[in-house]
Parts: sequence; C-alpha cells; structure tokens
Amino acid sequence: MKLIAYPLSGVEPDIRPARPTRDWLDALPQQFGYRCLPLNIASQHGWEVCAPTRVTAEWDSGTGTEAIRVTPDEPHPLNPASHFGHGILTFHIGALLRTPPGINLLVTAPFNHPKDGICGLSGIIETDWSPYPFTMNWKFTIAGIEATWEKGEPFAAIIPIPRGLMESMEPEFQPLDTDPDLAERYRTWAVSRSQFNHDLHVPDSEAAKERWQKGYYRGVNPDGSDGHPEHQTKSRGKPFIR
Repeated sequence: MKLIAYPLSGVEPDIRPARPTRDWLDALPQQFGYRCLPLNIASQHGWEVCAPTRVTAEWDSGTGTEAIRVTPDEPHPLNPASHFGHGILTFHIGALLRTPPGINLLVTAPFNHPKDGICGLSGIIETDWSPYPFTMNWKFTIAGIEATWEKGEPFAAIIPIPRGLMESMEPEFQPLDTDPDLAERYRTWAVSRSQFNHDLHVPDSEAAKERWQKGYYRGVNPDGSDGHPEHQTKSRGKPFIR
C-alpha cells in the first residue's frame, strides 16, 4: 500500500519514520522506561513531521491571533503561525497526503513526546479522497511559558487507521471465567507478579537479579510457553522516497 505526500510549497516537508527513542527516557536511571514495550511500540508508530527551523512560541492568555508570539530562527514557509486565536498554534504539514481506499490518517502530537504548557490536538482525516490540506494544531494551557521546537524536532505524528474499524467493533463485558484459558494464564501471572514484587526486595534473589519481568516483552505466556506468533517488539515505517 502507498502513502504519498504531494508537497505544496515547492519545499518537501521533513517527514520520517517515528523514532524509537526519547530524550526523557534516555535520562531515566538505567533508561528503565524502554522496558515498557507498549510505550516503545507507540513511540515507533507512524511517521513524524518535523520542524524546518528552530522556533519558539509564547501565549499571553488573550483570545486574538496576536496573543501568540512566534519567533523562528529563520524564515520558512512551513513555520507555525497563529491563525485561530484562543491560544492555538498552527503548523502546516506542507503536503497533501494520499492513502489507499478506506484508510484514514490520524494526525496527533508525537507519541510520548510531552511539552510543558501546551497540548497537541488530534484529528482524523479521510486522506483517501480529500483534496484539502490539513494542519497540526497545539493549544497552550499555560500563559507566559515558551514552547520550543528545535530544528528537526517532530511537531506531528501521522498514523494510518482503517475507516470504519471502530464502528465495526461490538464491545461487551463478560466474566473472566467465560474464557477459562485466558483466566488461568492471567491468574498464573498475577501470582507470579506478586511473588516477583516481594522478591525484588530480597538481596541476591532471582527477581533482584532480573529486575523486571519480561514475559510480555518477550511475547511468552506466564508459564514460559510461546505466545502469539505475530508478537512485535519493534515497529518501523519505511522512509519516504523521491
């Protein structure tokens, strides 16, 4: 399947596969955050659209478009601007994106990439037919604080999602024991988890040496048997080619 970007300003936007690393995770003791596989997979999901220049923005709490002061290091057609007022900062993607039939794009803030005082707003676009460009918007939550994007830092993530998938789901509650196999595997894990957490505080115990349980990360069941054959420990999109 193709994901096509058609540049609109004569300048190709900086779009790349989502990075597997985060500065704040690198700074944690022993980088323990990377042990969380669901977080890692989300961080690697989709593609990131990156700032073409270093830019700072600050909101003075006003509702007009002039209430946000945008200061880029250098002029660029894809630098952000204040278009909507009410503390909303707008980044232009700089391209029309086209997906295969039935595939939308979720456009949101880069996963697991927080910023102080400002929150990314999310949208879902029918990019399999739309001739209309879209933007990535951030809303300030605190006045008087500078939000900065370094050159090459992502300001948006784009993730393909099948249109109609959510509507096709039929959610329901069921007692756990209606699935005896799942119930047994869960309870085996729950007992082992409790024992593992206790043993973590016992010097020279196996738990203390192991430091964290790796069953889900490795894709195995609590008894050590193989889990799902399509278990993923990484997810990387392909780079855009010319």
